[in-house]
Amino acid sequence: MPMSTVQPQPYAQPPSRKSTLADVAAAAGVSLATASKALNRQPRVSDATRRKVLDAAQELGYITATGTSTAPGERSGSIGVITSDLVGRWSIPILLGAEDELGATSNTVLLNNARGDAQLERNGLEFFASKNVDGILIAGQETNPRPSLRNVVDVPLVYAYAPSEDPDECSVTCDNVQAGRLAVEHLISCGKRRIAIIGGNETFDAATDRLKGTMQALHDAHLEPVGPVRFNEWSEAWGRAATRLLLDQHLEFDGVVCQNDQIARGCLTILRQAGLEIPRDVAVIGHDDWQVLTLDSVPPLTSIVNPTEEIGHVAARKLLDAINGHPHHGIEYMPCRVVQRESTLPLR
Repeated sequence: MPMSTVQPQPYAQPPSRKSTLADVAAAAGVSLATASKALNRQPRVSDATRRKVLDAAQELGYITATGTSTAPGERSGSIGVITSDLVGRWSIPILLGAEDELGATSNTVLLNNARGDAQLERNGLEFFASKNVDGILIAGQETNPRPSLRNVVDVPLVYAYAPSEDPDECSVTCDNVQAGRLAVEHLISCGKRRIAIIGGNETFDAATDRLKGTMQALHDAHLEPVGPVRFNEWSEAWGRAATRLLLDQHLEFDGVVCQNDQIARGCLTILRQAGLEIPRDVAVIGHDDWQVLTLDSVPPLTSIVNPTEEIGHVAARKLLDAINGHPHHGIEYMPCRVVQRESTLPLR
């Protein structure tokens, strides 16, 4: 499966720039989505509107990147993938999973890095529309819901990791509520009953969803969290500070749920400095299984792994279904799993 990276130019360009789909839409007095449908000879566009868009495109010298137009119902054999970043630890596994799934097809995949910028993302969609792509996969870098893009282009869209705010659209993400439950259930299975919670940044759905699952699991076990649940940044510094607070308040705890691995590693540092033996005295579990941290922690850190590569697989599969006329709707939550290491149970 050929894959190429494309970077569309921003809107603000010198007068000599090539016309864009946005220019055609503005000249015809229609939306980007309507212009895209008209140029791609898709249904639900009146003959008069289609003619107006085609006339505007001809006057502006706008042509598709291939120089051709597909007939109604005909596929171009290309799929667009937009990511928020190409270096993040979420995007790469998602892209690998999507590539594995799409690799079994004869589609050409065009990759665009929007770098977390909404305007670059919109430009990328416009670029893909000019390429007559059959569908677009949009890979996010966080699990907070994101604005819908269905009004920008009229091709099948599937959102990976960051779900669409529109419940009618198709999204695939991880189940952070289930992840929170798993963390507590694992500590209980290790014999821990006095469990403290150190939260991350509560403006992220990952933090509030994980807390929801954690509290559900504690309630089901007839337990209460030790001490208040505090939120702050996703950092080792916060993990150290929050653990000092637990110790300074002389709270009795034998397990700690940390909402990410950075927080957990900071927690481990302070517990060791306090002379506590891990996991005999206190067991610690993190989230995300960022192996740069989990394998380098002392002791190695048990963590909840996000199924990012599987999210890429499933999202790509659903996009292919939509292209074939069988669209999916709503959010599919992929289950997480525990990766057990020595911070919760000795393995030797």
